[in-house]
Formats: sequence, C-alpha cells, structure tokens
Amino acid sequence: MIFTVLTLFPGIFDSPLGESLIKKAREKGLLQFNVVNIRDFAEDVHRTCDDAPYGGGAGMVMKVEPISRAMEHVDSTFGRPRYILLTPHGRRFDQGVAAGFARHAHLGLVCGRYEGVDERVGVLVDDEISIGDFVLSGGEAAALIVIEAVSRLVPGVIGNEASSIDESFREPLLEYPQYSRPQVFLDREVPAVLLSGNHEEIRKWRRKESIRRTLLRRPDLFEKFEPTEEDRRFIREIMEEIPE
Repeated sequence: MIFTVLTLFPGIFDSPLGESLIKKAREKGLLQFNVVNIRDFAEDVHRTCDDAPYGGGAGMVMKVEPISRAMEHVDSTFGRPRYILLTPHGRRFDQGVAAGFARHAHLGLVCGRYEGVDERVGVLVDDEISIGDFVLSGGEAAALIVIEAVSRLVPGVIGNEASSIDESFREPLLEYPQYSRPQVFLDREVPAVLLSGNHEEIRKWRRKESIRRTLLRRPDLFEKFEPTEEDRRFIREIMEEIPE
C-alpha cells in the first residue's frame, strides 16, 4: 500500500515512519511512503504557502494554489491517490473508516496548517477526516494516526494476524483486560480463570469483561453494540454486580 503525504513540515514524518512495525513493513515492501513538501510548489522567492484571510480575522490560511500544484505533481509522479484532507470539519475517523481506507491501494493525506486551508481545496480532495474534537497545530499528527490505523489492516503488516482481529473496535466494544508476569504485583493478582487452562471459561471471562469495560467506560460505543443471547446474560450479570 502507498501513502503519499502532502505537508509543509516533512521532517515530522522522518522518525515515526522509520520505527517499529511500519519500518519492518517498509523493509518488506508492504508499505511505501512519499512525503511531499507543499512549499516546493509555491512560485514566489519566499515559497509562500499562506496568506491573510479574505474578510479579515486572526491567523493565516493555507493557499489553494501550492496545494493544487503539489497534487498535480503527485498524480503525475506516483499516480493519483484517494485524497484525504485532515481537517476539523471532516467526518470522524474510526476503525470502520480505517478499514475502508485499507481497501485502497494509494492514499494521499493532505495536512492543513495555521487557521486551516482555503475552502476550495475541498473540491480537489475525495474525503475529509477529523480525528476528534480538539485543536492541533496541523494535520501532521492526524495523518500519522491515520497511517498507523490503516497500516495495521494491510495484510502482512501485523506479524500475528489474530492480534489485529481481536483488538478494540472490531466490534463496538473495548478490548478485555490483559495480564502478563508477574502473577502478583502490589497485592493485585491475575484473575484465577486466566491461569486455569480452561479455554472456554477464559473466552467467556474475556467476553464479559470486554462488555463490562465498554458499558462502564464508553456508553456511547455500547449503544451501537448488538448483543447475542450469551452477551445479554453477561449484561444482566454485570448490572447485578454494579453497586447501587
């Protein structure tokens, strides 16, 4: 899979794209990255990519022309990707959106800066994505989150394919609690069922704890959950265990 990033600050991507699973996937040829400096496509001597907003107001706005020329360069050099603008105005990024992106061979991530991008950039891209309701200095951190989430869904990137299947958000449920050695830490013991060797009981415990964690910590997710008959029994048990 190919990721092409359009940014004013290409150095931000040097370390994250050269570490851990992404580094290994690049070495295997599973992932390819092109980081394009939008500033290279400004035509004045100062390589200006921002300007004051029409109508007045604080801050500066990224100009449409350098972004458009950078996209034309990408199209002619790497082939046209599916372009995604990282913006607070976009639809919310989640695991379902990541899975949809993973079905594309080439994504182009356009990173805004300053007070945002000229509204006319919207007609050049295919999608607009927000990673949450908070303020960042630019789209670079958001682009890295999209890359991380989507890369994990590319076949071969995760060494143990089961780990990507069994994680949070495959369903609208958080992942169950995980434990490793030591068996006792600060007087807190690993739940006995996980030491029992009874795989069916372990499965039931994990399912119930996944439901419990989501119900208590992310009721917004839980509203989207469609329980099985077994899940309904677990929910009844959990509700009985919650102190009044």
